[in-house]
Formats: sequence, structure tokens, C-alpha cells
Amino acid sequence: MRKSLTALALSLSIAGLAAPAQAQAQLTGTLQKIKETGSITVGHRESSVPFSYLDADQKPVGYAMDLCAKVVDAVKSELKMPNLQVKYQAVTSQNRIPLMQNGTIDLECGSTTNSVARQQQVGFSVHYFITSVRMAVRKDSGIKDIGDLNGKPVATTTGTTSDALIKQNERGKHIDVKNIYGKDHADSFLMVESGRAAAFVMDDILLAGLIANSKNPSDFAIVGPSLRDEPYGVMVRKDDAPFKAVVDKTLIGLMKSGEAEKLYTKWFMNPIPPRNVNLNFPMSPALKAAFASPSDKGVE
Repeated sequence: MRKSLTALALSLSIAGLAAPAQAQAQLTGTLQKIKETGSITVGHRESSVPFSYLDADQKPVGYAMDLCAKVVDAVKSELKMPNLQVKYQAVTSQNRIPLMQNGTIDLECGSTTNSVARQQQVGFSVHYFITSVRMAVRKDSGIKDIGDLNGKPVATTTGTTSDALIKQNERGKHIDVKNIYGKDHADSFLMVESGRAAAFVMDDILLAGLIANSKNPSDFAIVGPSLRDEPYGVMVRKDDAPFKAVVDKTLIGLMKSGEAEKLYTKWFMNPIPPRNVNLNFPMSPALKAAFASPSDKGVE
């Protein structure tokens, strides 16, 4: 009888030890990495106003950062890790995908377009913003349309989808521009501000943010028809369904509850740091539709 009880106790003990191990083994991909390291690394931009940028204290803030903070809270709950360490890593248009692929960052919270081409390298959440690609010019330049750029230097940011759109429109409209590249959006806008470029082709909301925070906002205008509408998503690792599910569930919950719209109002319809400028950029019908019917379909 004593031997039987001893054997039973030993079996229960082994089962008790095995349960956490089995639970741990069920985790894969990013969730497993976060659990094992005790930290999550958020990739952010430094000048993607108002999505992800540095405030006066050099702290990353913005609409995308607020959304991702909710995702981080969801990960803490999912893994039962209330004291999970949150790290921040600045990324650029050029290095954001490699840093996701090599494990440096776990999610990227910025202004990254979800495209079919990029889906071959990384994954994306449901869309939290829809933008139109247009161009910023000086008002005194006389430029109103992409055809007016013939023979002129045009800025865009290295590693963005806008560069390809410029080249496509060059071919389609038989114009020839000199493409010059900024290391980030602030650098590209500076080229227009300083007269080195005739225009900066980029997402309209990013152009609006840069203009609003420039020294003389009244000197600039966003002109021309949309070259393309593009959806933004939180970037995650490719084929990491469990982690993407946590991200998507969080974002969709915010959209359905109305919290995402409140965050939108906070960053697009009210004064924002560092200069307390109001972008006054109402939510578009396309974004309202995206909130009503969340999708992660990439643009061609």
C-alpha cells in the first residue's frame, strides 16, 4: 500500500512539473521569444508625425504608438506577464523590414504600408489607417500636378513605396524627374524646405504633419491627385499566426468599441506635441470603412 501511494505521489509530482513545460512548449514564434526573454521590443519611427515620432523629451509617441501600447498590454495578459519589460528601437524606412526579420524588433509601430510585395517578407495586422500618396511643394513653386515636375528634382524617403510610384508615373506621363532620397521623412521634407527639391512625394497625412510642424506652415501646400491609396498595418514577423492573432484581436476590439476612433481624434483633431499643432485631419470615409470591416489585404 505504501509503495502504491509513493508511486501515485511521484506520478502526480511529475505531472505537475510537466504541465508548465507543456504550456511553454505550446508557445511558438514571437510569443515564445517574448516569454523566454522577458521582454518585447517595439520598433518606432522618429519623424512619422502623428503616428510614431519623438516628442520634446525624445520619447516615442503617436497614434500608432498608442495602438501598440494596447497590443503590449494584451501580450502581457496573454502570457500572464504583468511585469514584461518593454523596449523601444528606432527604425527607418530602409531597415525596418530587416530588423523585423532578424528578431531585433517584435512589432513595428509606425507608418508602414501593407503591400503584397512586402508580405513576401513580413506580416501585417488589420489596417489602422488609409492614406493617399500625394506631394508637398512650396506654394510659390507653381507646381500643381505631377506633370509639372518634369526636369525637376523630387524627394522621397529611402525604402518607401512612394519611390516606385514616382517611377511608375514618370513612365505613364512621359516625364523625367531627378529622384533624390532622404534618410527619413524629416530629411526629405527639408529638401523641399531648403529648395533642393521641387516636391516631396509621400503619404498625405505624413506631409500634413511635417508641414504643420515646420517653421512656416503657410509656405507649403499638398497638391496633385492621389497616386494611390495605401493601408497601414502593424508589422509583425511573417507566418507567425499566434502573435498576429493577438495583435489583430486587440486592434479589432479597439475599432469595435470606439476606442480607436477616440485615439484618432486625440492625434488628428487636437493639438499634439511637441508644438501643440492641430493637424485638423478628419477621418476619411475609407478609414471609417476599414474600421467597420477590418482587413489585412495588401495593396498591389
